[in-house]
Amino acid sequence: MDQLKDFLASTPWWAYVLVFLFIVFLRDILQKKHTISHNFPVVGHLRYLLETIGPELRQYIVANNREELPFNRSQRSWIYASSKKQNNYQGFGTDQDQSAAGYVFINPALFPYKLKPDHPNLKEKDLVPCAKLMGEYHQRRRPFRPRSIVNISAMSFGSLSARAIESLNRGAYAAGAFHNTGEGGYSPYHKKGADTMLQIGTGYFGVRDDDGNFDIDKLIKLTTDYPQIRAIEIKLSQGAKPGKGGVLPASKITKEIAEIRHIPMGQDVISPSNHSAFTTPNELLDFIENIADKTGLPVGFKSAVGKMELWEELTDLMLERNIGPDFIAIDGGEGGTGAAPPSFANHVALPFVFGFAAVYKIFQKKGLANRVVFIASGKLGFPSSSLMAFAMGADLINVAREAMMSVGCIQAQSCHTNTCPAGVATQNKWLEMGINVKDKSERSGQYLKTLRKEILEITHAAGYEHPCQMTMDDVDVGMGDNNYTTTLKQAYKYEKEAVSFTDMKSLIECPHIGNIQKIEDQVS
Repeated sequence: MDQLKDFLASTPWWAYVLVFLFIVFLRDILQKKHTISHNFPVVGHLRYLLETIGPELRQYIVANNREELPFNRSQRSWIYASSKKQNNYQGFGTDQDQSAAGYVFINPALFPYKLKPDHPNLKEKDLVPCAKLMGEYHQRRRPFRPRSIVNISAMSFGSLSARAIESLNRGAYAAGAFHNTGEGGYSPYHKKGADTMLQIGTGYFGVRDDDGNFDIDKLIKLTTDYPQIRAIEIKLSQGAKPGKGGVLPASKITKEIAEIRHIPMGQDVISPSNHSAFTTPNELLDFIENIADKTGLPVGFKSAVGKMELWEELTDLMLERNIGPDFIAIDGGEGGTGAAPPSFANHVALPFVFGFAAVYKIFQKKGLANRVVFIASGKLGFPSSSLMAFAMGADLINVAREAMMSVGCIQAQSCHTNTCPAGVATQNKWLEMGINVKDKSERSGQYLKTLRKEILEITHAAGYEHPCQMTMDDVDVGMGDNNYTTTLKQAYKYEKEAVSFTDMKSLIECPHIGNIQKIEDQVS
């Protein structure tokens, strides 16, 4: 043994390196799985290394500030600075190509809107409630006016980590926003103060029986036990993968997730592409009315947009039966917090502007536009994009990936691998531990506040008190190489319906406005 220790101590370090490289060499030439490492032993591994770290190299070294997708460096920097309450300004003018097709221009008024001495926004510069009251037309027993025009979109516990969900929920409470639970059930991390919108997906997680069917009694109990659930959203489809369900592998199902979702341990759980509780527009309306009647809450649905025939049928039935959803969330095909096949994420469903315009025109044609609260979703978490959506007829903005960035997401695009380095989209406990809930909740709340404040500032520059007053003549879009612009009205061939609005003060004084309970009264 002493002789072996002496031999090892006297052997130079480079000899160990040579032995290691020789072993790798033998392994490479003997294996038949990887052609590159077989044909180029040892050095072939450099190719795999560069391929692995290529996205990081491009993100931080190669790409300029405006090149990356889905969010470029300038957009991410604005979110990070806004969430940290840092300087989010830029100097020396714009660095964007303003002649590009689709570029958004907000048309300012000659004289901006002037706040009166007693105006609420002199005290709270970011306070902007929804101009419409959810459930008003159908006279729901518990109507809801969201206190914030910007809210957090559907992201489930399971898809996101517990600490990420809790940070978003606490941030939403601080900002007066609501938090959509996603289809994974109502977890303890959604119960930290914020108003919540409970999403029901095709798997009916959290409100299902032992056979996976929808259980109305469980839903009634849930909404009774937790009054901070202010609305219910039925998920028909999402922008990332419309028409496709998902699978939660048995290996990822913890005891906690199983209890929240009401699913068994030890077996894969499949989210079907279709609902079992309804299959037609008529049955969807019955499903909505049953839930609204039993819970008293506003009920709506979320959908990506493609074929329009069933939208026509749905609106005809709404007129005929005088019933329907209290809100509709239109999710653009550019959305993408959920893991999805590239063929779906890249090519299935219309982008937000085209999909929303198509749906809104049908509702406007039937005289239904002001019966519904329209929620816009799909990369709209920036002031100009949000105001374009308001000008087109949206009443609320839901943000997802932007909210993830506010709690630390670095766009590593590893959401589907359970290896998110920021601990946001993973169930890896070690990675998740990197999230400081107190710090990240403050950042997510501050991002929502900053976004609302800048939306409101541009609204005032356009001469209005509230974003709901924006019209399609107030926004121009670039038409490409001819350097001309055209209004949204000219581009999409409609003008949105005027929204009933008196003043900001009347919205704030509404008895059904959200986020007015003390946090200790809401937290379970």
